[in-house]
Amino acid sequence: MTNVMLALAAGFGTSLSLIMAIGAQNAFVLRQGIRRDAVLTVVAICGVSDAVLISLGVGGVGVLVQAWPTAVTAVAVVGGIFLLCYGFLAAKRAMKPSSMSTDGTTTGSRKRAALTCLAMTWLNPHVYLDTVLLLGSIAAGYGALRWDFALGAVLASVSWFTAVGFGARLLSTLFTKPASWRVLDGVVAATMAVVGVSLLVGA
Repeated sequence: MTNVMLALAAGFGTSLSLIMAIGAQNAFVLRQGIRRDAVLTVVAICGVSDAVLISLGVGGVGVLVQAWPTAVTAVAVVGGIFLLCYGFLAAKRAMKPSSMSTDGTTTGSRKRAALTCLAMTWLNPHVYLDTVLLLGSIAAGYGALRWDFALGAVLASVSWFTAVGFGARLLSTLFTKPASWRVLDGVVAATMAVVGVSLLVGA
């Protein structure tokens, strides 16, 4: 295996290990995928956002993030409040669940889904710490091959969100029952609450 392939594989594995954990963004993508609601838009936003952030990190912008801790704190506060609000709405849905159409028909606003996805991604300070700082620092160790590492990391992100977003439809039969949506929205609400509170406490 050539050095380029090793750098690609390292980038892919490192990035995948960071984004596979259940979090606010993954929970949102999963729910949109099950509903088959603006899935391509959501997956594209997640993939492109990660590509931009990874490129910034590899390009050295991570140093600026370290130099402006106040900005990261502000993002944490705004992001924490946003996630708590979203979690509250999910909790309300869990209390009054109903079966939803999963026949491929868009059931919500594409613009609303896009804005929510952008907020989930860019208002999470962990994105800057993990994607920009951590991946950027690791990539720097590969010297001239750092951009090959970055390409592997981007491919991992795109592959993961595509799998979650479009693979979730395999669960559509299960989610014809209101009880299934109660469980999913309960998990989403809990996830948003935990992440939101952790961001506010950390800030």
